[in-house]
Amino acid sequence: MDIITSVRELRERLRREPDNVFVPTMGNLHAGHIQLMRLAKRRAACTVVSIFVNRLQFGPKEDFDRYPRTLQADAEKMREIGVDVVFAPGESEIYPERQTFTVDPSAELQHILEGAFRPGHFRGVATVVLKLFNMVAPRAAIFGKKDYQQYVVLRDMVKELALPVEIIPAETVRAEDGLALSSRNAFLSAAERAEAPRLYRILREVRDELLADRRDLAGLEKQALGKFGKSWIPDYVAVRRQSDLQPPASGDRELVILGAAKLGAVRLIDNVELSL
Repeated sequence: MDIITSVRELRERLRREPDNVFVPTMGNLHAGHIQLMRLAKRRAACTVVSIFVNRLQFGPKEDFDRYPRTLQADAEKMREIGVDVVFAPGESEIYPERQTFTVDPSAELQHILEGAFRPGHFRGVATVVLKLFNMVAPRAAIFGKKDYQQYVVLRDMVKELALPVEIIPAETVRAEDGLALSSRNAFLSAAERAEAPRLYRILREVRDELLADRRDLAGLEKQALGKFGKSWIPDYVAVRRQSDLQPPASGDRELVILGAAKLGAVRLIDNVELSL
């Protein structure tokens, strides 16, 4: 496994690997990340993983400085599963000068749901991913569906900019009690960790109501928000179309229920797909 820190060295290394599949991460790897890498290994001769905490997607009051940086431990995990190339650049390598050109997703997509609570987040995500695609030149890239809105933003970016990259979505990896794996789960106290699966249970209850033919979406969303306990500050529970995350119209069958809520100091997100 090669650990590379410069764009020049990365491009030189990947000249020998025209068939690579890419997994972008911010590090502090858990079993969800590892599953993405296993999928990549099954799809290409060369698996490339990036480890980069992207300042551009963090808001001024978010946890950029305390986001865990665990490159040594991450490298051991990646070596065990056979990752070929790890790109672990410093910030000055990705942003050698102030980033004045950015990728702006459509207003209909970037300012709703997560975007309403994290202004500028998806601009930062799309910009760094486009830069990474230009550096890695992958045939395909794999993204977990836990960050569902991110997946839709990047899928649409690739389509609209005619990038030669296949975007492959991967199912959310969960703990035994249903909690979606996330690097931020490490910040939960023991009591909060026991409480955290409530978000997933609430989303599944909305799914069950929809499958039982209840169609009062506004009522379902409001009812779901009332199911969080006093230790939670919910941001949203929303039923949307899978295709574009807009409110479903009559006849839409492929839906996703998305939710976000703060538990203590940790903000959790999750989603559940369904077909009516």
